Amino acid sequence: MNAAKALCAVLAAVALVPTLAMAAPRVMSLDSCADQYVLALAPRDSIVGLSHRAVSRDSYMRDVAGGLPLRRATFESLVAAKPDVVVRLWGGDARLSKALDRKGVATVALDDVADFDGVRGNIRKAAAALDRRPQGEALIARMDAKLAKAAGAGQGREALYLTPGGYTAGSGTLIDAMLKAAGYVNASKDPYFAPVSLERMVMTPPSAVVLGLFDLVRAGGDRWGPGRHAALQKAVKTRTVASLPASVVGCAGWFAADGSEALAKAAR
Repeated sequence: MNAAKALCAVLAAVALVPTLAMAAPRVMSLDSCADQYVLALAPRDSIVGLSHRAVSRDSYMRDVAGGLPLRRATFESLVAAKPDVVVRLWGGDARLSKALDRKGVATVALDDVADFDGVRGNIRKAAAALDRRPQGEALIARMDAKLAKAAGAGQGREALYLTPGGYTAGSGTLIDAMLKAAGYVNASKDPYFAPVSLERMVMTPPSAVVLGLFDLVRAGGDRWGPGRHAALQKAVKTRTVASLPASVVGCAGWFAADGSEALAKAAR
């Protein structure tokens, strides 16, 4: 009888092995950009913490984030969540990083990328840490399919990206990669992010204007010139081809291809 019980116990333990092997690591993300990767790749029941911005208007995956625990990037949150893996881009401080090291928690540090190859690299990095490589490759395939459809649509038309604060994006930014992926030439000749020349916009406006982040501007809250300069307001009004939401341009992710797709549709 005792031998039979022992055999049953062994069989039960063996039966649990596949389940344990397939269990996804408990994952926590420390900032809004890391949230997007975790929400897209990790099984929902393995997510033990997201940043509070995961449900904000500028979060691409906000519809999936509802009901999941929202935590601050602090040592106390780390202790409470007990993650196996932490994903971050810019979230957390030196104290938290040391705590992660002491506790032996695997940390995935995403790169601040400026092109679609960089996005592919971040997806693969996060997917590998979460043991979700097939899901990562599927995400890349969807992004690449959108980029393929968008390719060349702008036919070399010059386009200027414009934010409510009067800034534009030049080379070395994902915005530049989005414009090029849709067949546009970036009108900004300065690298990275820089203020738009009001005089240039009025005197020699680009053939196309692409607005970004304007969905976050409250009525009457536009602090820049378009609302106060008639000539510039006219140029923006008559030459705007697309307005990209903050959820698409706020973080460097696969969803940047949505922006290229929107620009391609506008061109056609």
